Amino acid sequence: MTENRTKYSDEELKEFKEIILEKIKKAEEDLALIRSAYKNDSNNGTDDTSPTFKAFEEGSETMSKEANVKLAIRQEKFIRDLNNALLRIENKNYGICRVTGKLIQKERLRLVPHATLSIEAKKMQQ
Repeated sequence: MTENRTKYSDEELKEFKEIILEKIKKAEEDLALIRSAYKNDSNNGTDDTSPTFKAFEEGSETMSKEANVKLAIRQEKFIRDLNNALLRIENKNYGICRVTGKLIQKERLRLVPHATLSIEAKKMQQ
């Protein structure tokens, strides 16, 4: 059915927009949690423990903060990609593969609403 068409209908775009807006809301909530985790400078009460344990604790805390920063960067990219998908919806060119020019399958867009490549194009990349 989608092979002959070159664009999704306004009704279909509306459905995708709702999916994307919901994903953005969830992603922003997740990002806020991640940020609060790596900005949290609360001391876990290691002041009165041995210096060796404190060094391990600080090293672990640094690694944890670095991991959270990486997660935050990935989450910010995900949100940016979702916002770009909203722009494509507004421009009415959402769901068109940037390599083949064909419509990306609805099932793929429901799972990965920020996708810009069809499965066919993704396989060609590999």
